[in-house]
Amino acid sequence: MNGTMAQGIALARGIVEAVQDDAKLLEKNDFLICPPYLHLAPVQTELSMAVSLGGQDCSPFENGAYTGDISAEMLRDMNCDYVILGHSERRQYYMESNLMVQQKAVMALEAGLKVIICVGETEEQREAGQQNDIVEQQLAGSLPSGGTGDNVVVAYEPVWAIGTGKVATIGDITAMHGHIRGLAPKDSRILYGGSVKPANAAEIFAVENVNGALIGGASLKAEDFVGIAKV
Repeated sequence: MNGTMAQGIALARGIVEAVQDDAKLLEKNDFLICPPYLHLAPVQTELSMAVSLGGQDCSPFENGAYTGDISAEMLRDMNCDYVILGHSERRQYYMESNLMVQQKAVMALEAGLKVIICVGETEEQREAGQQNDIVEQQLAGSLPSGGTGDNVVVAYEPVWAIGTGKVATIGDITAMHGHIRGLAPKDSRILYGGSVKPANAAEIFAVENVNGALIGGASLKAEDFVGIAKV
């Protein structure tokens, strides 16, 4: 929930200008931006084939009297290709359960969207040694039936490392992404999210089973967002 429409347009334009003519960058990366709902239409006009569009969330319902909700079909109608579901902030601040995330994922797949399912433990859960169990429970309850490596992406975001400046150790990331690899649909991409920036991206991307990043604060500056892809 950041920025005005003008700022969103400028950000999208900056990202597109930085990547669309860089053949090497496009060869090794897929780019996706997920602006606030109100900015989807104007941002869409700035995008090229080099950058895909996605939503930050969607409703668990198809349509009807659910004031304030945005359906997966509405996102698809705006030419979105992806939707982020189960982000830690949605789970924490809006008490979204695994079942609700799964219901949203079902709606998204039926609408033709690809889903990014977010999972991750809190600092207290990690200190208690529960991180593997928590992530396993989240995936078991959140993944939609029929999900495949083509339409499901998993994003691991240790809650304690989001926007805090803290970053999980390479050992932590290696262990968790290896654990997720055995739980996610075959060939799904697994993204790491948690204070990723140009300075640490190369080390993180070198980890086995890290197939990209779900970028938070660094995505608000085109230079940083693209800089992560350039490492």
